[in-house]
Amino acid sequence: MIFSKSSKNRLKIFSLIAIAASIIFFFIYNNLQKNVVYFYAPQEIKNLKDTPSNKIRLGGLVKEGSLKKNNNTYVFIITDLKNEIFVEYKGLLPNLFIEGKSAVVEGVLKDKKYFIASTILAKHDENYMPPEVANSLKKNKLNK
Repeated sequence: MIFSKSSKNRLKIFSLIAIAASIIFFFIYNNLQKNVVYFYAPQEIKNLKDTPSNKIRLGGLVKEGSLKKNNNTYVFIITDLKNEIFVEYKGLLPNLFIEGKSAVVEGVLKDKKYFIASTILAKHDENYMPPEVANSLKKNKLNK
């Protein structure tokens, strides 16, 4: 098959554009993967085969009577009314952080029962609850 000079030039340009687009897509995908933070409820963490080593979010209710303070470190339990995970957090608690209310914490899971939080996400009003947390709590209330 014989290609004209202009066809060869167009093929070269198209090939270079395709290669450049592939490289750009690769870098964008890698950066997004590094910045993605997955959300879990306590039941989902219990069912995991492996403990994730990257940063995750954990959501549920703060168990009544579980909040303890030692210097600037807080320890409390996040529950979905069926499973519980101990959470350790160093820092100031948000004003809307209350026992018996929903909370979302971001950090690293040490094992399936212990979570080191780097951030506690404050709710924008007292009635807000992430849909995943609400579904998990509703499901576990029905199973009791």
